[in-house]
Amino acid sequence: MRTIQSSEVAKRVIAKESLFILDVRNSDTFNDWKIEGDRVRHLNVPYFDLLDGIEEIEDQLPKDEEILVVCAKEGSSIMVAEILEDAGFSVGYLSGGMKAWSEHLEPVKVADLKSGGELYQFVRLGKGCLSYMVMSGGEAAIIDATRMTNVFTDFAKQRGVKITNVFDTHLHADHISGGRQIAKTTGATYWLPPKDAEEVEFEYAALEDDMSIQVGDTKIDIQALYSPGHTIGSTSFIVDDSYLMTGDILFIDSIGRPDLAGLAEDWVGDLRDSLYRRYKELSKDLTVLPAHFMLIDELNEDGSVSEKLGVLYEQNHGLNIEDESEFRELVTGNLPPQPNAYQEIRQMNMGKIEPDEETQREMEIGPNRCAVR
Repeated sequence: MRTIQSSEVAKRVIAKESLFILDVRNSDTFNDWKIEGDRVRHLNVPYFDLLDGIEEIEDQLPKDEEILVVCAKEGSSIMVAEILEDAGFSVGYLSGGMKAWSEHLEPVKVADLKSGGELYQFVRLGKGCLSYMVMSGGEAAIIDATRMTNVFTDFAKQRGVKITNVFDTHLHADHISGGRQIAKTTGATYWLPPKDAEEVEFEYAALEDDMSIQVGDTKIDIQALYSPGHTIGSTSFIVDDSYLMTGDILFIDSIGRPDLAGLAEDWVGDLRDSLYRRYKELSKDLTVLPAHFMLIDELNEDGSVSEKLGVLYEQNHGLNIEDESEFRELVTGNLPPQPNAYQEIRQMNMGKIEPDEETQREMEIGPNRCAVR
């Protein structure tokens, strides 16, 4: 019986390798959120249904490939994996369960930048979050970091760069930001849109429209572009004149939802203006790098998530709704369930509460729900 780490599962998902998963969580939890991939197959049987043996499901299990057993935290999957191993199956269990899967970040190189730097995307497959690191001249900037801050600080150390600037494109509601903690640890400047920061209880540097922050000494500018709609302060970045970091305003196959602060009717006009006017004034050759993905199909062959802005204006349904009332109905009347504990997450990202580590993990459990399509 093998112990299988989330990093191995992530690499197999990105490589589109065959993977058979026996998920022993309750069916409602499984149906809400699971490990996904092009060649991932599932059998969901709750743990309690397997206590008396696996005879009823034995003919549904593959005999010629390893079975990955998954549960919420790990314990139940170990017990089921032992039963399967005794029955002669090749089996492994997911170390740390779905909690560990939710936290794993897979770094993917997006590009070598024009002036000599590098751009990396950190793909959180289990949550749909995307974070970024821009490196140049021995310095690094991080955009939309998750709470797994050691991933970013360790990566910067390995690459020999000093983190000097940390940005959040907006006040997040679906995941806990690690930006403020990284800035505190490294001495970097923490940037936040001021219109999203009116209730925060910490010091920050104000991101203003059209400002530029240089990274390193090779003239890689991060230009701030005010683009409200997901939140009132949502700000995009143009990096190296080539990449548009859209935060939660625009995704590859969907657009941002405007309701997570309870102001959908107020912000839908801002969302449309950002998507249908502000972004349309930009070069269609910019590569869009969003802060989330909604579907596993949005991943490119190398595991990154990106697309040219011009292609999105051709293919993304949310960018092609001419009738304003129809657009309004899409983003206010067709909303998915709100993210788990989103109000508490907003409170934490404002510095109003400081729950313990285990509570933070519980707050984030579940799928990405920042998009409408």
